[in-house]
Amino acid sequence: MVKVFIEGGGDDDALKSECRKAFAQLLERAGFKGRMPRLVACGGRENAYRLFCSELGARGTSELAILLVDAEESVSDPAAPWEHVAGREGDRWSRPEGATDDQLHLMVQCMESWFLADRAALQRFYGQGFNEGALPPLTAAPEGVPKQVLFAALGQATRATKTKGPYGKGAHSFKLLGSLDPQRIRQKCPSAERLFGTLDRLLR
Repeated sequence: MVKVFIEGGGDDDALKSECRKAFAQLLERAGFKGRMPRLVACGGRENAYRLFCSELGARGTSELAILLVDAEESVSDPAAPWEHVAGREGDRWSRPEGATDDQLHLMVQCMESWFLADRAALQRFYGQGFNEGALPPLTAAPEGVPKQVLFAALGQATRATKTKGPYGKGAHSFKLLGSLDPQRIRQKCPSAERLFGTLDRLLR
């Protein structure tokens, strides 16, 4: 069994439940129905790391732990995620003893990067007033868009929508995530392809 510790949901139990549900919907749509990992929404990234480390140190567990967090900034070497979090100011996380690179996955640069890969999902969710032209061009790699630029673009693209209003992380993020087409994000976002590929290998 695989157990995924996910950054997301903050301190709100309802949002954590939404986080778990959204990732479950995305993974089921990606072909994992019937062989799903256990999903744990951990709130903040520091708590996710702490729970992951605790799981690795627990004796008698037969579950393989995976940590899934935002990268928060560009990643110089996606194949070496532990180097990223060890060197990032604000993290300085040490690789737990025995942990492999397959056990750390980074949503580059943040979960919202994946939204840019599925413009159709954004249009369906926001409906009338959604301005796709305010988003970075389709030729841009979603994971290369700086976090601040991405949030500003999402705010601009959604500010005139009639029913949902401007993008709100708590109000909209997990509902959007659960509606994404996993094939589109796998094609456009190497971090998603790496995560799904790893899970597919481990859950066969």
